[in-house]
Amino acid sequence: MDFQLSEDQRSLRAGMRDLLAGRFDRDRMRAAHERGGGVDRALWRELGGAGFFALRLPETAGGVGLGLPESVLLFEEIGRALLPGPLAATQLAAGAVKGAAEGEAVVALAEAGRPVGHLGGADALLVLDGEGGVRVVSGGPLRRLVREARPVRSLDPGTPLWRVPDLSAYEGEVLPDGARLRCEGALLAAAEQLGSAARSMEAAVQHAGEREQFGSPIGAFQAVKHLCAGMLVRAEPARSAVYAAAVTADPVEAAGAKLLADEAAVDNARDCLQVHGGMGFTWEADVHLRLKRAWLRAGQWLTAADAEEALAADLARARDGRVPGARM
Repeated sequence: MDFQLSEDQRSLRAGMRDLLAGRFDRDRMRAAHERGGGVDRALWRELGGAGFFALRLPETAGGVGLGLPESVLLFEEIGRALLPGPLAATQLAAGAVKGAAEGEAVVALAEAGRPVGHLGGADALLVLDGEGGVRVVSGGPLRRLVREARPVRSLDPGTPLWRVPDLSAYEGEVLPDGARLRCEGALLAAAEQLGSAARSMEAAVQHAGEREQFGSPIGAFQAVKHLCAGMLVRAEPARSAVYAAAVTADPVEAAGAKLLADEAAVDNARDCLQVHGGMGFTWEADVHLRLKRAWLRAGQWLTAADAEEALAADLARARDGRVPGARM
């Protein structure tokens, strides 16, 4: 079985990287964070026009007709670029929310007990309830929720947050196969974390080759070499896990992928900051932005504790000799 990317997949990924490089370069990324984040509607519509949100809708429904592996590749590029916005929720709701597939509507993610990102500019909410269900809240219920919500300080300057009241009080359309949507959302978040982890590693290696101390690049020092090597060791297993889960769409494999990708994104950003030294702590450096986004994303769709529970439950089933391949 050949697990190499196809030529079409490589072209798709390169096209997304080129689009983001042209429309969301470092200067625009910094400007977005300095104005408090939020969704760039013009870029959102451009992504919609390129087929990003309709990527997995069937062609008969006006979509592109591609699969989860292709979606993961694009979300990896999103993670590299630090593009803000509820991209996974909007793509997953593209078939249920009018205008989402075209990039005309923004669908924010709401989870019980957690602040909601990008609520102020959302046209709909994709709500994950505590029972495993998924529903869309829009129209009057959404407007009432927005009136009752309160902005809170966000660790990530690219993600404005609101504290919302009890989400169960707001009715919405229940989407079929909520477990699948939650699994795919966790995997897309893992892909973003993977892209962030890889970009942190590249930034650290680049800085280590350019910055000199005592007449030599700091990358020549063993301690810095070890930091950079550790970043590679974290990123590559996470990549294998994310790509494998994209092929199988297995909830347990997705949980493992999210766990590895969260760790890679957070720890690689920390080590990148260490390689940059005191410069890494300054606002002018980008590394702290990746660290803050990685922290926030680690708590979305599937937390480390929930992923560990899913993996432990699967191991317990295997130990007890239950049906091979049984999943949560």
